[in-house]
Amino acid sequence: MGKPTGFMEFKRVSETYAPVEQRVKHYQEFVAHLTDEEAKQQGARCMDCGIPFCNNGCPVNNIIPDWNDLVYRGNWKRAIEVLHSTNNFPEITGRICPAPCEAACTLNFNNDAVGIKSIEHAIIDKAGENGWVLPQPAAQKTGKKVAVVGSGPAGLAAAQQLARAGHSVTVFEKNSRIGGLVRYGIPDFKLDKRLIDWRMAQLAAEGVKFQVNTFVGKELPGKGIVNDAKKVVSPKELSKEFDAVILAGGAEQPRDLPVPGRELKGVHFALEFLIPQNKEVAGDGKNHINVAGKHVVVIGGGDTGSDCVGTSNRHGAASITQIEVMPRAPEQEDKLKTWPYWPLKLRTSSSHEEGCERDWAINTKEFVSDGNGNVKALKCVRVEFKDGKMVEVPGSEFELKADFVFLAMGFTNPLAQVLDAFGVEKDARGNAKADTEGAKAYYTSVKKVFAAGDMRRGQSLVVWAIREGRQAARAVDEFLMGSSVLPR
Repeated sequence: MGKPTGFMEFKRVSETYAPVEQRVKHYQEFVAHLTDEEAKQQGARCMDCGIPFCNNGCPVNNIIPDWNDLVYRGNWKRAIEVLHSTNNFPEITGRICPAPCEAACTLNFNNDAVGIKSIEHAIIDKAGENGWVLPQPAAQKTGKKVAVVGSGPAGLAAAQQLARAGHSVTVFEKNSRIGGLVRYGIPDFKLDKRLIDWRMAQLAAEGVKFQVNTFVGKELPGKGIVNDAKKVVSPKELSKEFDAVILAGGAEQPRDLPVPGRELKGVHFALEFLIPQNKEVAGDGKNHINVAGKHVVVIGGGDTGSDCVGTSNRHGAASITQIEVMPRAPEQEDKLKTWPYWPLKLRTSSSHEEGCERDWAINTKEFVSDGNGNVKALKCVRVEFKDGKMVEVPGSEFELKADFVFLAMGFTNPLAQVLDAFGVEKDARGNAKADTEGAKAYYTSVKKVFAAGDMRRGQSLVVWAIREGRQAARAVDEFLMGSSVLPR
């Protein structure tokens, strides 16, 4: 694939970023995709490796060597066709996926991996610019109706596949705009939400209907779940109106930190900060949290924590500190031990580069009050792991100044209120219990009800959500029609 000697001739070239001093002044995307010539050279680096581990490293099994080769040869239109054959939304994955495919790249074993994600980004952007992403409406309708609950990547992928199979699909979303956590949980500077609107227009032209401001359950969600729902639709109503239902909501139940002072003002879950900010950028009202000139502490070292850092930088925070309980990961992974699997290594995001103090192996013991019900500091202690157990380091206690604290320690499970309303059996982690293989793939314990994405597997990557949405769509098509030609 690519040029046989390309991996020896060309070095990896990464996408470029706008300067920090410019990009922190706005919420627009700041990553420039590769030029045609750069993409061609990067495609040329793809080796004729015999066994393309990147295919299995990618949860949707993107046919990566093929579209790398097509880009190298300048056949961009065929490249987007191959890319779309496995991935409904490369405009999303080409921007925010952590690229496990690159970790699995054969060249990554002793060199820099092929820039797969940057090539994907270039392909879909060129396809959009040239008008190659067109609706694919079904030639014939089946007369079957499917309800999809949740409009994130799992729900939209399932909806698109089922619409193309000829079914009438309605997507239900509790917020005022479609996109789920991809729209509301990811800042605009990482993913321009106009891309979601662009893809929605394609789905609408394919026959998908959208019903927003609608919560599916017995009653409106409780405190802590951000939503714009004005209407409640019961599971009974859905089951009566539709031939099948797919539960595809995101994992929105955040992991809490129940230490003294948790009730203080200024201590928030990450999404309580990020969702209103995305709504403000969209023109849907002001974010009630403003950290301009304030001291911010982010607890949690993952992508959500990084998003809090980037958003705080754009607010103009006085200082930003990000801490996590795990020890600092190594700068470079041991490839002999980890390749082709996803490695544990230190990852520095563009948000970190904009300004942030990071520290590791820290446990928060208490949120300290200013005497008026507001947080003013964190009492912390350094920890280490001995025999697999976390122990405090004697004499290592210290305080961190904080006007705002954002808890970004991951999500435990999808909203139980939805699963309980349907009476769906749950697994030990609180997710909908359903297999992914066999005759009952993605089928829950309730008649006609399927589950996919975070709703079934718990918090995970966008690319896993797309995979499960596609596979659930095939399972539903087989359930309704007895067989399916949809790809799995």
